[in-house]
Amino acid sequence: MKNKRFIYKSVSVLLLAGISFGAVSCDNSNLEDVKNTGTFDSNNYFQNEEQSFTGLVATYDMLRKYSGGFENMVTFFNAASDDFYSGGGSSTDGAGIQGFANYSINSVIMPVSYWKDYYQGIAAANLLIDRIPNAQMNDQTRNRFVAEAKVLRSLYYFELLRTFKNIPLILKPITVNDDYYNIPQADPTAVYAQIESDILASIGDLPVTTSSDAEKGRITQGTARAILGKIYLYDKKYSEAAAQLEMVNGTPGGTSQYGYKLVANYADLWKVDNKFTSESILEVMHTNKGNSDWGFWGSGKDEGNSINVMLGIRSYKVTDDAPANTPSIYSGWSFNPVTEDLFNFMQGDPRLDATILNVKQLVQNGDVTYSAAYRDTGYFLNKFTPRTSDVSTLPGATELNFRQNYIAIRLADTYLMEAEALGGSGARAQALLDAVRARVGLASVTVSMQAVKDERRRELAGEGHRWFDLVRWGEASAKLGSRGFTAGKNEILPIPFNELTNTALKQNPGY
Repeated sequence: MKNKRFIYKSVSVLLLAGISFGAVSCDNSNLEDVKNTGTFDSNNYFQNEEQSFTGLVATYDMLRKYSGGFENMVTFFNAASDDFYSGGGSSTDGAGIQGFANYSINSVIMPVSYWKDYYQGIAAANLLIDRIPNAQMNDQTRNRFVAEAKVLRSLYYFELLRTFKNIPLILKPITVNDDYYNIPQADPTAVYAQIESDILASIGDLPVTTSSDAEKGRITQGTARAILGKIYLYDKKYSEAAAQLEMVNGTPGGTSQYGYKLVANYADLWKVDNKFTSESILEVMHTNKGNSDWGFWGSGKDEGNSINVMLGIRSYKVTDDAPANTPSIYSGWSFNPVTEDLFNFMQGDPRLDATILNVKQLVQNGDVTYSAAYRDTGYFLNKFTPRTSDVSTLPGATELNFRQNYIAIRLADTYLMEAEALGGSGARAQALLDAVRARVGLASVTVSMQAVKDERRRELAGEGHRWFDLVRWGEASAKLGSRGFTAGKNEILPIPFNELTNTALKQNPGY
């Protein structure tokens, strides 16, 4: 199987994704789309390995929600944390991201894609799982495809759980003859139980590692255990989380049974062409080879990393007499400026320069100029700030064709999650914390929950985890109260208004 088949979507995959999208959306227009699609009959598809593989690609495709499109997870959840502001051109530049950042978010401005897109991925998984038993292929391949689909479906349900909490649990394809509008929301504990058991049952049918470079990005046993460990952590099943994550992590600082190892140089993680390092556990692929253009925007067909252009600095220009090593930045939209609080918190840390680009200092030195955008601080997230050297030379809109991958789960993250699951105490938690710090040349500090929390903030800054961490720790109200965060309400987001209309769904409390 060629790697490009994970990057380029065939016509059949697009049709599958379109049908899946319509099948799980709650508005009449999309349901009518399903009724009128007569050009594609999924009942006659999935007849062999080739066709089943396209269905699997459709299921993987929703991983791009983390870093693709304007409504990506990373910039959205960064904006609502204490480490970043919303940014952008003005206080009205993206109603959803601005409303989340100041906690005026409501069901009308809540971007519907954070609900629909994951259900699109779930629908693609359900369709594959339902149809593949009758496909002509060997059982080992069939079981692997089903296992991958179930792990991805579990991951998508997990993202819905921690974003909205009260969600429908749908485990089979929905047809126009089903009473879709009366599918109720499930008890969150039942959803957790389902996705945990699905992953556990799937691990044995997955490969230990990917067999070749052509399969990079596919779910392996290590990936599945890392996802399961993370889900257990959020479900407060700490001993189970620690057990799964220990299998992923192995000896702290060494190479695990799945081949994972911390990269030697922290800054190398953010090199655009440094894809699928030994630290990568779940990585979202982006490419400029899709030649994405504005006609693709918002349709899910653009293949580039959108975090890059969103974080690019507006009207950035290097002055004529600036030193040769002055960063050459592609001008973008200035979302997610770094807060002064995070900049100050990271002082003296070896990860500071790789994490934060201090443009304020460059301006003071007379090396660059730029246009200050909304909530500007002069500090920008260096991990994803686009360089002019990253600009695609292929056809398509520059803004939509940045090729930096996004690492959704990496080894330093799982080290710190395991240390957290261990309660921030004991010899193993100490070794895990020490390994993360030693990689960047920092001395050991006594392990504690606070030490683990502080290390997560520094190590994973800007990667989309901080808001969820604060909510999981019960610290969001204290850290974000000045932004407008209300305890008992803002730990989850409002279900988009259009998803509630004429359905059995009930809005989340407080909205």
